[in-house]
Amino acid sequence: MKTADKLLVRALRGETLKRPPIWLMRQAGRYLPEYRATRAKAGAFLDLCFNPELATEVTLQPIRRFGFDAAILFSDILVVPHALGQNVRFEEGRGPVLDPLVDDEAINRLAMDQFHQRLKAVYATIGGIRAGLPAETALIGFAGAPWTVASYMIEGGSSRDFAKIKSWAYGRPDSFQRLINLLVEATAQYLNAQIEAGAEVLQLFDSWAGSLDHAGLLRWSYQPMKAIVDRVRMSHPDVPVIVFPRACGAGYLDFARQPFMHGLSLDSGVPLDWAFTQLQGRLALQGNLDPQLLVTGGDAMRNAATRILETLGRGPFIFNLGHGIVPETPPEHVGALVDLVQGWQS
Repeated sequence: MKTADKLLVRALRGETLKRPPIWLMRQAGRYLPEYRATRAKAGAFLDLCFNPELATEVTLQPIRRFGFDAAILFSDILVVPHALGQNVRFEEGRGPVLDPLVDDEAINRLAMDQFHQRLKAVYATIGGIRAGLPAETALIGFAGAPWTVASYMIEGGSSRDFAKIKSWAYGRPDSFQRLINLLVEATAQYLNAQIEAGAEVLQLFDSWAGSLDHAGLLRWSYQPMKAIVDRVRMSHPDVPVIVFPRACGAGYLDFARQPFMHGLSLDSGVPLDWAFTQLQGRLALQGNLDPQLLVTGGDAMRNAATRILETLGRGPFIFNLGHGIVPETPPEHVGALVDLVQGWQS
């Protein structure tokens, strides 16, 4: 099947389909026993990300089990700072840990000279996934948006208040802009290389966009993502892009009013009627079932999913969650959701 004929791509091109495509963020993950078994073979988490055979396997596992309409590359947003030369590791029970950037000299030590060499395993994984996917299933490549990636690079890991990165961005904006510019260039090159390896759709994750005030959202989330997409389109104008500025509230309007992307992914807090009247029609929407409803299952999940389908399924739409699948999700609930969405008729 041609890429242009796949359901996900058609929705992103603005078609209202008889039923929307469905894929789920973190659909390859710890809720699946087959993932846990493969993960145990890999050793450290980054070893799994950089093992093309195992990363291909975990990407394909949910496709085999559930028949999603798209697969998303199994990797992590922090492979970009790793490839730039920052020390990145994952610790059990703690998550990502980085040697934090503390000044301009730390930025100066980041470099592009070995960037693609350090990421060659990711590109090999994309080729393996593409070869193993059913013909009708689209392949999504992805990267983290500069604000979110920079937050890990400066905070040294996850953060509750983002105090270090905000102090730098608000107090020394010209210095911080240097880091953002580097991440824009690196991320654009990374995504272009993913396309050349076989990715058919891209998604940019700005998971911490909601930590910014409105002016900061426009400068540090919207503008860098637009710059990345503009660079990608110079080389690959036909590849659709989804952006996810999570928890940005009314800021979604800024993304929808001047869209540089094909799809806008919504978190679970976005009201459906507001999304329908204010956002849909400008571009394709994606979302936005609460991941905890997928844990709960049953009538609660079915009723919420049906409301989403009835409200947003009347326009270009991709069914997804408002964030990623959580580890305690029963796999049978995922199967029931896929059956519901794929059996729905607009």
